[in-house]
Amino acid sequence: MRRREFIKAFAGAGVAASATIVHGQQSAAPLIGFLSSRSPGESAGVVEAFRQGLRETGFIEGQNLAIAFRWAEGRYDKLPALASELVNLPVTLLFAAGGPPSAFAAKGATSTIPVVFSAVSDPVEIGLVPSLNQPGGNITGMGIFNASLGTKRVELMKELMPNVAVMGYLLNPADGKGAIERESVLAASRALGIELRILNARSETELDSTFSGLDGLRIRALVVSGEPFFDSQRERIVGLAAKYGVATIYAWREYVLAGGLMSYGTDLPASYRQAAIYAGRILKGEKPANLPVVQPTKFNMAVNNKTAKTLGIEVPPRLLGLADEVIE
Repeated sequence: MRRREFIKAFAGAGVAASATIVHGQQSAAPLIGFLSSRSPGESAGVVEAFRQGLRETGFIEGQNLAIAFRWAEGRYDKLPALASELVNLPVTLLFAAGGPPSAFAAKGATSTIPVVFSAVSDPVEIGLVPSLNQPGGNITGMGIFNASLGTKRVELMKELMPNVAVMGYLLNPADGKGAIERESVLAASRALGIELRILNARSETELDSTFSGLDGLRIRALVVSGEPFFDSQRERIVGLAAKYGVATIYAWREYVLAGGLMSYGTDLPASYRQAAIYAGRILKGEKPANLPVVQPTKFNMAVNNKTAKTLGIEVPPRLLGLADEVIE
């Protein structure tokens, strides 16, 4: 055997052996499979919140717990294979991070291994679980109901720019909740007398072309859906909004910290922490079917006043007063 082939074979055997050892000692060191549709770099904050939730239930990575990470980096088509890879290690529990695409991939990969999802918008409406109070089967987690919050973002943008007649709403058609969110925000825009134009992007190229076409559509105000692929492209999206001078509101404060104008939504790290607490409880013996889907109770609004001034926008005092965080 050639040296390179030997090293490759040895490394593969080592990984397999390690996984087998961990699984064989589940009571002492369970193995969690962390499946995410997002990217590792921009997910550092939520991963730390995930680890914090585990610590609160007595599980510390490297001591009495192992974690195997798999990242789709915005490529939802990779998720089923990554989920199957984790199931075949095998893992003790599968943690689906990054919205509905990861959750459905995890659900499709196993009906026996417990699955805990985090940051899934409207899990009943999209068919992930039959009930919030009794999710049944092997899956439960944290719902964020982001689609319904889209209407609030439209209202906030209208308050920020009261003279706006046309507004854009950016969705990813590959995300399962898109149809629900679309109908909700269209109804809200009609009530406000706004012409809302639904924009779709599922790739970096489509993001670039969407933003470059905003001026031709007379769109000076934009709402970006809280969506895993968009999260993986956070820096790009914030940069494009600045480049084309469009006022933009996002779902998460992380966009505002990166230079975005405004955000309103659930506390995303809190969602991961709470879901990780569920994971810890399941590792201690509780059943997913008996754990109701957790609903968010904490919401966050952030405003980047520096960005507003760059865009020539004066943020109304009422919005500044409502904001939990204002960046000057």
